Amino acid sequence: MATVALFHSILGFRKVEMEAATRMRGAGHTVVAPDLYSGRTATSIDEGFELMSTIGWKTICSRARAALDLVSETAVLAGHSMGTGVVGRVWPDRITCGGVVLLHGLAQIPHNVRHGVPASVHIADPDEFAPPQEIAKWAAVAQKAGVRADVFSYPNVGHFYTDEASSDHDQTATEQTWERVLNFLAWL
Repeated sequence: MATVALFHSILGFRKVEMEAATRMRGAGHTVVAPDLYSGRTATSIDEGFELMSTIGWKTICSRARAALDLVSETAVLAGHSMGTGVVGRVWPDRITCGGVVLLHGLAQIPHNVRHGVPASVHIADPDEFAPPQEIAKWAAVAQKAGVRADVFSYPNVGHFYTDEASSDHDQTATEQTWERVLNFLAWL
């Protein structure tokens, strides 16, 4: 079973992240899901950007790194939306990670990425925060770097389609995503 470090979206640590952690734990995985906003949450993307700005990206990433001290060097790095950006920031320091799960966003692939590291990417199609040309560019960089990436797109759903509290929510795409993520984690 895998150990997973799960980072939340720009809206803060909310029910969607708690449910994600519960799904993974229910499949036998160990999950650390830090609250990078120290209890604060937002109700809109604009409010989330304000909150992220108030807390500061440096502080957010520092809190993520502190949470990684609680898990092994081979823990899977996972993120929801903004959390994928956090993954991109901590990944260069966690080259031995067991894999990467990106939900609703892309993470910058580090220059020192370990050849053969597996990645499972799940993106709405279309997604305003990860347009098709960005996804294609990311996939090309991943392939060139030797990342074993599976990129899944979910047509006609909104950006944060796994979040029941969002108008983007799509139950069918959510279940398909979680089936794929849990299969990925079991495969590791």
